[in-house]
Amino acid sequence: MKIAFLSTFYPLRGGIAQFNAAMYRAFEQEHDVKAYTFKRQYPDFLFPGETQYVTEDDNVDKIDSLELLDTINPFSYGSTAKQIKAFNPDFLIMKYWMSFFGPSLGTVAKHLKTQTKVITILDNVIPHEKRFFDTPFTKYFLKQNHGFIAMSDAVQADLMQLTDGKAQCLRINHPNYDHFGANVPKSDAAKQLKLPPEKKTILFFGFIRDYKGLDLLIQAMDHLDDSFQLVIAGECYGSFEKYTRLIEKSTFKQNIHVFNQYIGDPEVPNFFCAADVVVLPYKSATQSGITAIAHHFAVPIIATDVGGLKEIITHKETGLIVPEVDSKAIADAIHIYFNKNYKIAFSKNLEAQKAENSWERFAEKVLSFGNQL
Repeated sequence: MKIAFLSTFYPLRGGIAQFNAAMYRAFEQEHDVKAYTFKRQYPDFLFPGETQYVTEDDNVDKIDSLELLDTINPFSYGSTAKQIKAFNPDFLIMKYWMSFFGPSLGTVAKHLKTQTKVITILDNVIPHEKRFFDTPFTKYFLKQNHGFIAMSDAVQADLMQLTDGKAQCLRINHPNYDHFGANVPKSDAAKQLKLPPEKKTILFFGFIRDYKGLDLLIQAMDHLDDSFQLVIAGECYGSFEKYTRLIEKSTFKQNIHVFNQYIGDPEVPNFFCAADVVVLPYKSATQSGITAIAHHFAVPIIATDVGGLKEIITHKETGLIVPEVDSKAIADAIHIYFNKNYKIAFSKNLEAQKAENSWERFAEKVLSFGNQL
């Protein structure tokens, strides 16, 4: 089959680009795939991070893609659709994670949907940080699709709410990221990061945004003791000042290690392999790509009971779900995890799940669903 894949690809960077690259590689094993990406993804003033593009230090999968779509130039919508039409694909696959993309991606899909099946993988339908245009832009986009892939029940429920229950949707778990390579010994990883290897290591990883609850995790450190250390690794979207103030007030501030920067692929194994557990103290969520990295390295997760996190983390089998979004509750779960020595059993369970959560299986399910539309 011929598959057109329109989304974020190299030279753009980040978790969406990593997801798309892995999907592309799975599709290309048996199908003719072409990647199309953005000439301009966000205007600079809307992008809160350091850069949208890969740097010389990034080790990325350089998918060969055509840079066509400018999200704020409507003239590019039609020309992008024309280029994709010339490929005459059986499927147009897209990724949707915020309403800002509704007009551009939706218009391209509108031009193609009479001759091509349009399927979108949904990260979010209703965004965490709401804006006045969210509902109209998203409804417009959703109307241009034949079917959807949701990676959490929460996203699927949001989709059904906005489409009056009429959308055709397949629910599949996020595949495990497998492009980071093999595990390294904890002692070696800790040494690379200049961390005390003997301490119980808690990892907060990924872009830092208000809804992800890093403040709660920093406050949870006051309910632990000197045998624990917290590693914060990721670029902050916005000011890090409020977290700095919390760290300075923390009883164990000397045990909180901050890597406030974009973490490139070559650095990722050290952070996860140095960790005994990953904590997702989110205040709201749909799903998280961090779970897919942690599960690749067989590192268990402690997460708050929000959104779709508990669908990915099986309580007391592959991780722990915290019933309350509260620093004391998070600390209590961390205590239980280490006191019961859950890491060994949970890691074994995660290793056993890897085959089912492969990219090949995910791609196979997407196309099987598409053929039924």
